[in-house]
Amino acid sequence: MDQEQASTDNTVHPFPQTGASTATDTTGWSSVDQSDRRVPVNLRQTGPTPVEMLVSTRERKSPFWHLSVEAGCWRATLYNRMFHPRGYVRPEDGGAMVEYDALVNHVTMWNVAVERQIRVKGPDAEAFVNYVITRDATRIKPMRGRYVILCNEEGGILNDPVLLRVAEDEFWFSLSDSDLEWWLRGVNLGMGYNVSIGEIDVCPVQIQGPKSEALMVDLFGEGVREIPYYGLMAAQLAGCDVIISQTGFTGEKGYEIYLKDATYHAETMWHAVLEAGRKHSLQVIAPAHHRRIAAGILSWGQDLDQETLPFQCNLSYQVPRKKSAPYIGKARLEAVRDEIEAGRYPFRNIMVGLKMGGQPVTDYAPDFWLVGDGAEAEPIGYVTSPWYAPELGTNIALAYVPVTHQAHGTRLKVWLPDEYAETAGLPVDAEVVQVPFRPSENPSAREVAVSHGRDYAY
Repeated sequence: MDQEQASTDNTVHPFPQTGASTATDTTGWSSVDQSDRRVPVNLRQTGPTPVEMLVSTRERKSPFWHLSVEAGCWRATLYNRMFHPRGYVRPEDGGAMVEYDALVNHVTMWNVAVERQIRVKGPDAEAFVNYVITRDATRIKPMRGRYVILCNEEGGILNDPVLLRVAEDEFWFSLSDSDLEWWLRGVNLGMGYNVSIGEIDVCPVQIQGPKSEALMVDLFGEGVREIPYYGLMAAQLAGCDVIISQTGFTGEKGYEIYLKDATYHAETMWHAVLEAGRKHSLQVIAPAHHRRIAAGILSWGQDLDQETLPFQCNLSYQVPRKKSAPYIGKARLEAVRDEIEAGRYPFRNIMVGLKMGGQPVTDYAPDFWLVGDGAEAEPIGYVTSPWYAPELGTNIALAYVPVTHQAHGTRLKVWLPDEYAETAGLPVDAEVVQVPFRPSENPSAREVAVSHGRDYAY
């Protein structure tokens, strides 16, 4: 295949296997079939990249950014075109696994202002939201929330936000890592719903961990104990107006505090939480991807994107059978479900959970590590989210493999970087297992549906 063909042919996408010394090595080249995608997932194994992040005015700093730096933030990534703290404890002091310990044993605060809030407000707010999400927005009552997905006309997932209904005529989309305001505005240009759409000056922090309820009671009173999972409550903290939700990016007990007029009140709220948290051993940490992986919670851009169908990534329950109202992607999604129920998969790869060998994976993976067939060890898929699960005593991961390899108990191989491999250059053993890997404190509808094989949604 010549260079011009390689740039346009979707069928074969070469990459060097993990263990190659550089991204340009010509040894160990192979491919994973991604012919059902227009833009294949980048499977080049480059390893850690020793560069510094440029902090400029082109990307936004949240109102909490400087407070995170004061708390010890030493690394960051970009998320929704904003700087996102992703590490407080340095590697020489134990790194992300120390932060994990604080999460599962005490209580933690995360700067998640990158979950930008896009408000839809007006007389047609419910009808508009019902058109752009797959679940039934009419069943979400005021002061309640839901985890939802928005799909394009081909059924690909554009965003998987938490949706907050703060009033009869007002919804907030708390975004994952993809632009949504432009999509919503574009949809409404053609539809003409009577709504206003735009980002608002609201920034959340997450309060997560087994001591989170005790801390929240100290901050807001006994009424916090009555907030149901995905329930909301309006409150004040140090004179600042907030909305509280019992939600979070973990399987632990947790809450989010949405600060209104965050540009003006960030310091007041942040320091009030820190002060109240002292007696609870509160620690400021980065979002704990190790715990969310164990709970089977997905990360947009890492585990799914606009070319991923809900049926490929354990989100089939988000495609309701009883929603009569039209929504974007409905025809395609219902057709795909019909195909699957007829025993035909209109896609090649599907997400599975893996338990795998090797040394403990204790930090973010810089690449999508390759998955091989257990018998031949030929690359057939890729890991999206790996980490070590201390409670299980093993590495775990979310991964995409051919639909023929999705059965629990299927034996596979995974090429880990040499620092984690049992033998440098050789893959470790892996096995397809049930997701979630361990139960959550508050099992969501997603977790219940996946755990019990149910097709639940509204």
